[in-house]
Amino acid sequence: MILSPFFMFISILFHLAITLLLTLLTQVGGIIYLITILLIREKSRYWWGKRLTLFSLLYALATFLVIPYVAPLFGRERIKESEMIEAHSMLYKIANRNYVTPALNQALQEISQNLDQKHHGIKVVYLDANFPFIKGFPLFPHLSHNDGKKVDLSFIYSNKDKQLVNLKPSNSGYGVFEEPLKQEYNQIEVCKNQGFWQYDYAQYLTLGKKEQELTFSIQGNRTLLQTILQQISVKKVFIEPHLKTRMKLQHHKLRFHGCRAVRHDDHIHFQL
Repeated sequence: MILSPFFMFISILFHLAITLLLTLLTQVGGIIYLITILLIREKSRYWWGKRLTLFSLLYALATFLVIPYVAPLFGRERIKESEMIEAHSMLYKIANRNYVTPALNQALQEISQNLDQKHHGIKVVYLDANFPFIKGFPLFPHLSHNDGKKVDLSFIYSNKDKQLVNLKPSNSGYGVFEEPLKQEYNQIEVCKNQGFWQYDYAQYLTLGKKEQELTFSIQGNRTLLQTILQQISVKKVFIEPHLKTRMKLQHHKLRFHGCRAVRHDDHIHFQL
């Protein structure tokens, strides 16, 4: 009897932690988890299995059948995929991280069409975009993906035969960096020496690396970035300074994101 309140406290902390984690990762998962534990009590037989089954069912229904029709009420919509644009991983769609404003959706469509005209068959591959609801709601671990106007794109790579491909070096699309060459300015070293320890922590978020021999394509990425920069609605584009130099790009929209963010030599960030 003395231990009962203690275990109850631990149970509450456990459920709160799961709720917080699911909310940070998916925005709606925490609410669905709370609904699940309210509907399936621990006293019921096989309650763990029942909770897992009910949560999976409710989450799938919400993600694929409900949220896409409710999100437009909040000014956001799913990224429209096609033969020219796709998510790097199904995880981004399952976690509801594929929502943008209609204007950004339109910009992505135009970028993908223009890229296909110059490099036929090469797709615009997106990573994290935004959650479907509530302006200002943070998309962990990003600092600014909170208004539907930001999206990350994967770089373009070539294979060992020097051909452009849609393959990427990591499962998440993040964390495999295109390091500065000896003669290039090393912003990464500058930021880390200033105490910004988080600057390259994306190396731990790869979810595994691919075994293919892939090389950062200067021409492919230069074309992709030029296509993005040509969009009138695009306000800022973030990449590392050494890649800007390597691709010989100069544009007032092309910015350095600051040391408080993470390094951007594994992906492109742009925003309206």
